[in-house]
This record gives sequence, C-alpha cells and structure tokens, in this order.
Amino acid sequence: MLSLSVKSYPQLNSETKQGSYEQLIIRGATLINGDGSPPRGPVDIVVENNIIKKIRFVGYPGVKIDSTKRPSLKPKGKIIDATNMYVLPGFIDMHGHIGGSSQGADWDYVFKLWLAHGITTVREPSGRGLNYTLKLKERIKKNEIIGPRIFAYTGFGQGSKNPIKTEEEARSWVRENAKRGADGIKFFGAEPHIMKAAIEENKKLGLKS
Repeated sequence: MLSLSVKSYPQLNSETKQGSYEQLIIRGATLINGDGSPPRGPVDIVVENNIIKKIRFVGYPGVKIDSTKRPSLKPKGKIIDATNMYVLPGFIDMHGHIGGSSQGADWDYVFKLWLAHGITTVREPSGRGLNYTLKLKERIKKNEIIGPRIFAYTGFGQGSKNPIKTEEEARSWVRENAKRGADGIKFFGAEPHIMKAAIEENKKLGLKS
C-alpha cells in the first residue's frame, strides 16, 4: 500500500467512498521508495487490482512533464493528481489497538487517524476481542469502510473460560483460535512448557506470532 504526503492532511469527501477501481494512476508524484536513495520524480504510478504494476518517470523537477511518457487510463480507471506531493510506502504499525471506551475513540476515528499519518497496515492484538477485529477487517476488505490492512492477532488464552494449565489445553486453544480466523497470536504470560507447546502448534498451523 502507498501513502501520500502533503503539507496538510487530506480531507475525506464523497470521492473517498468510491472504488475500488480496476486501475488507479497516481500522476506527477515525487517518489521516496525507502531504500535510502534521494527522492525521484515526477513519476506516474499505475496500480491494478491492488498491485503496483508500473512506475514510470515522466520528467524532471522544474521541467514540463512529457505527456507522451504518461501511461494511459483504462475504462473505469481513476486518476489522482499528486503534483507537488510525495508518495512513499505505507507505514506498518506492529502493535496498534483499534480503540474502545478506555481510549475514548471508536474505530472510525482511529482508522482515519492511522491513514492520515501514513499507516496503511496494522497488527492488531485483539484489544476488543477477535470477532470485533475480524468483522472490521472483512468490511475493509469489501470496501464497505475505509481503513488500513489489518492482521488480526489474539492474546494467548484470550476468551478461554479457565486458565490454560496443560500443553494439550494450549494446543487445543491454538487450534480453535485458527478456526476462528486469527492471523496470529500475541504470546505472553505462560509457563515455558505451555508456551512451547502453543508456539509449536501455532507454527504447525501456519499462524504468525
């Protein structure tokens, strides 16, 4: 995912709720690609089906853009004019809570705040429960609401009626967590042999930790 940076945060408007588009072209941006090299541009960036397909250099700073170098827009495509803006890879927040009564903010505010700061991916350790996080993740995926890409994690033992005391209980809890759709588990607060069993089962099922 990409992040655009300007002097002030962009305001959400009616166009924000449109999409998703078969093709998106970000035109005339200055590119910061994150490898330590100087900014480059202006560039036109072509995104198709949520994948960056092409980055084309269309000129030089202070020089008129050569229109013959610009990629063509396909039907049902969308152009974003990024003149005098910077584009860079989106930031990843490895531990971000969506919010709740204790934070004094709901998900809508938190999502907008993250995106306004260039955060496009979040590892959410299930602060308000896995089901809550998964529902929002699915709505974002369907483009029903605006938000970053979410990886839904669960705190080890979260939702268990009783404390996990054996290795088999740990493995069973991990299997159930995987069935519910979690992307991974945040491990803490367990005895070493129980933690070891849970991590082994987690890796076996292909979940992250």
